Amino acid sequence: MSKITPAVRFLEQTGVAFSVRTYDYDPNADRVSLQAAEAVGADPACVFKTLMALVDNKPVCAIIPSDHELSMKKLAAAFGGKRAKMMQPSAAERITGYKVGGISPFGQLRTSPTAIEVQALTHEQIYINGGQRGLLVRLDPNEAVRILSAIAVPLAAE
Repeated sequence: MSKITPAVRFLEQTGVAFSVRTYDYDPNADRVSLQAAEAVGADPACVFKTLMALVDNKPVCAIIPSDHELSMKKLAAAFGGKRAKMMQPSAAERITGYKVGGISPFGQLRTSPTAIEVQALTHEQIYINGGQRGLLVRLDPNEAVRILSAIAVPLAAE
């Protein structure tokens, strides 16, 4: 597995401090993001999954804790929209340049407006996909918000 992905290159170019962690990706896990947290020995609340969605048919990126589900109502509201729905996997892969299970918010082919669950900011460090199945990057969530020009809002379903 290569540890150099567009996401890692993007992070290197920003100069932000981060580290890379690899793990054995299990595509058959009930919840892949929870499997990732377990594989790196991290609290699931500190491991974030990257989801691509559509708000009023425009692409957006949502970053939420691995142990939560995304609220479509909150996502739509975050971007001032009326409706949100998950993007089809093939569309997400085409827009981001990453395979599902390895989608990172960093270094996407086409940058989309990004929102991160506000609770990320309560952690000193979080893990986010590094652009490949089995690859996570660990960084300060405030830095992630800054370099992604993301908004930090409640996104998790109750």
